[in-house]
This record gives sequence, C-alpha cells and structure tokens, in this order.
Amino acid sequence: MKIHQMTSQRLLVLFCFILLAGGHAQAYPEGIGNDADGQGDVSIAGCTCHAEAPDNAVTIILEGVPYHYLAGNSYHMKIQIIGGPEIDLSAATGGFAMRVSLGSLAGGEGFESKVQNWEGDVTALTHTSAGSKTEDRAWHIIWTAPQELSGTVTFTLAGNAVNGDGAPSELDRWNRLTISVGEGEDDGRTRTVFSGNGEINPPAPVEEGVDLHHMGAKLRAHWLGLLGFGAVILVIVFCGLFLRYGFSRHYKGRSNLLRLRIKHLKRGDQL
Repeated sequence: MKIHQMTSQRLLVLFCFILLAGGHAQAYPEGIGNDADGQGDVSIAGCTCHAEAPDNAVTIILEGVPYHYLAGNSYHMKIQIIGGPEIDLSAATGGFAMRVSLGSLAGGEGFESKVQNWEGDVTALTHTSAGSKTEDRAWHIIWTAPQELSGTVTFTLAGNAVNGDGAPSELDRWNRLTISVGEGEDDGRTRTVFSGNGEINPPAPVEEGVDLHHMGAKLRAHWLGLLGFGAVILVIVFCGLFLRYGFSRHYKGRSNLLRLRIKHLKRGDQL
C-alpha cells in the first residue's frame, strides 16, 4: 500500500513538473512583451523561448528611422524579418516585440489589426494573432516622437521567424537590434538599420507563367500560328523582290516604252 502511494506521489510530482516546463516553453502567436518568458524584456533579451541565442543568419530590418526627430512628429516605419525557416502561409510565420524609451508606438495604415500595444503600454508594440501570419514577415508601424527637450530615444526590437509548427524550438530563428535617435532638426531624411550578417537571400519569385510544354493543343496552335505568320512574311518579301527585279529584267522594252511615253506627256505631245 505504501509503495503504491509513493509511486502515485512521484507520478504526480512528475506530471506537475511537465506542466510547468510545458507552460514555460510555449509559443506566443498572439503577441509577446515585457518579461513574458522570464528572461527580461523580450525586446532586449530576445525570443529565448525559441532558441537560447540570436542567429545572425536572420536579418531584422527597421526602415524609415529619422536621423533626428522633431518633437511631436509621427514617423512611419517598417519592420521586416528576412531569413529563417521557409514561410508557411497556413500557419504562423513570425512575430516581434518592440519598445521605445520615449514616445508612443501604434500600427500603420492597414496594420491596425496586425499589431498591438502590449498590455496597453504605448511604448511597447508586438504582433497580434492575425499579424503573426504575414506573408512577408513585415509590419508597418508609426512612432510618435515625445515632447520637446526629451533627449535621446532608444529603440529595442526582437524579431522571430518561425516554421509554423506551433512549438518553440531551435528550428525557429530570431535576432534583435538596438538603435538610438537624438532630438534635433528633422530634414525629412530617413535611414534603414538592420542587425545580422547582411547576407540577405531574396525570396524566390512567384511563378505565374505557364510552361509551354504542358499546354498540349494550345502549344501546337501557338507554333502553327508562328509558322503561318512567318509564311506570310516570306510571301511578301518574295513578291517585293519579284516586282523589283523581275519586271525590269524580262520586260525591259515595255519599261523603256513607258519612260518614253512619260517623257512626251511632259512635253505635251501625244503618241
């Protein structure tokens, strides 16, 4: 009886341990922020629930960053993750966690439902469930600069490219970047910053054409049309050459008579 009771207790402890471990290692397709995975602010610590260390094969890009900001101005930016597992549009493709030290973050036009302020904090931004399924792992955002004399603003950003299996693992890849922007005169120029080794492989082009070898009857009609067009061109060329050189060679007398008639007509005489 005691042995059975001890075995049951051990099984219960083991079951609780598995639950705790599983609860810690979970994916966040609905967004992430702050200290959600127990390793510090995600935008700084990174997506450690997927892999322990960042991967420079994954490039995090932030477009539209001003060289200096003007107090109260709104700046449209674009976050994009390039690299990592192949994109599977039937599942989650990636996500991000971003934080600014000053100012506020919001979704850009058309992306209001794809990004969100984490727990209502306007300085923290992350993806939503819909935003985790973007076809290019890109999100448009708006940063509104703080009030005058606020000083330098720091942006921290972590991006994660996932394989869509719903389980955090080292099959997923992530990276992070940090950048600072000082207050000053804004001349309208912006820059693009990125983290990673810079070896970006562009996505394969989408094949929209049709292979002619699989067209069957349409392919035969295509070639027959080309042959017919070529035959017409040859006939026109042949006729032109025949008219140019054939008559001048075989009807020389008639040609001379025609020239003589024209000559007399010019003089007003009649033949």
